[in-house]
Amino acid sequence: MTSKKDVKLKVNRVILIVCDSVGIGELPDAHLYNDVGSNTLGNIAKHYSSLKLPNLTTMGLGNIDANNVLVSTNSPTAAYGKAIEQSAGKDTTTGHWEISGLTLEKPFPTFPNGFPQNFINQFEEAIGTKTIGNKSASGTVIINELGQEHLATKKPIVYTSADSVFQIAMHEEVYSIEKQYEICQIAREMLVGEFQVGRVIARPFVGEPGNFTRTSRRKDFSVQPPDNLLDSIQTNGKEVISIGKIVDIFAGKGITKYTKTASNEEGINETIRAIKEDSEGLIFTNLVDFDMLYGHRRDVEGYAKALMHFDNRLPEILENLKDDDLLIITADHGNDPTFHGTDHTREYIPILNYGKTVKSGVNIGTRNSFADIAATIADALNVSLQTKGKSYWSIINK
Repeated sequence: MTSKKDVKLKVNRVILIVCDSVGIGELPDAHLYNDVGSNTLGNIAKHYSSLKLPNLTTMGLGNIDANNVLVSTNSPTAAYGKAIEQSAGKDTTTGHWEISGLTLEKPFPTFPNGFPQNFINQFEEAIGTKTIGNKSASGTVIINELGQEHLATKKPIVYTSADSVFQIAMHEEVYSIEKQYEICQIAREMLVGEFQVGRVIARPFVGEPGNFTRTSRRKDFSVQPPDNLLDSIQTNGKEVISIGKIVDIFAGKGITKYTKTASNEEGINETIRAIKEDSEGLIFTNLVDFDMLYGHRRDVEGYAKALMHFDNRLPEILENLKDDDLLIITADHGNDPTFHGTDHTREYIPILNYGKTVKSGVNIGTRNSFADIAATIADALNVSLQTKGKSYWSIINK
């Protein structure tokens, strides 16, 4: 479908905030992923009675699904709804790519039992050293487990997770950050075909045994995506400003300016700073703490407090919006902290649309694809986009 409107431009800029992993209920195919019963927002609300999200509630978060225990409102200030993921999988890259208009029929591969030894052998030969680890593990746990051996042997720590990733942890006093990135680039070039994971991630750390700490110099080496919403916006002479790990998820493609952040607080601050500046196009933010710090670690209280922190900062975001800005708040998948295991969960994503050009209180319903967000942004910015997504801009535009 080509998204194009030959009308006077009503929106100059879109601010798209992805609250990483903030899903809103199991998808119809959740049974295929062993995720029946998952509901990130709903289950947090059930298990953490102190959860209060007054600003998101005012926008209409609790109106999206009547079956959730989230508080609803009679007069939502945003247009609200949710979307189904059409792509196979439930990882970060797939979710963000579909939000940008791309639908993947085949999921990126995962390696819950570690990577095949023949591949590890080839990788070790390419980087000139043996490795340790090669299993699915929490990043903080594995550096505590193998960090001392790494210091003694200088062998990089290779590990994965339930996500489609090849992660390499190295101490910054053993390998310079430049060398760490070089090793990860070698892995990225080797991980093709059946081994083409979504991301290779450098996980540098510092400290001593018993007191290791990961640093903020993490770097993701992603598969380069096909042309998508970001490319369309850039091709039309507009800006695509990336905040957080968006630049890594899209391998820098289609992005005109980026700022890396290490926390939700930094991400929110940088988003507000970008909103205050004059620009035309897209500000694309990922807020990572929900997923990285609380979802995977199954920390219900921490997740709830992160949601409340975002809600508390939300008025500042809204106050700085310009009259021709469109704000969209959404997610990329679920990661229910009340659920079994440590993996993402296959869920609907919430969608809140807000701005002077948006009709308040409109229920956009259940969208058939995350790509509907891309199609809507393309319509709002009056740029052409080839996508299977269907725009809901005409439904919400005043």
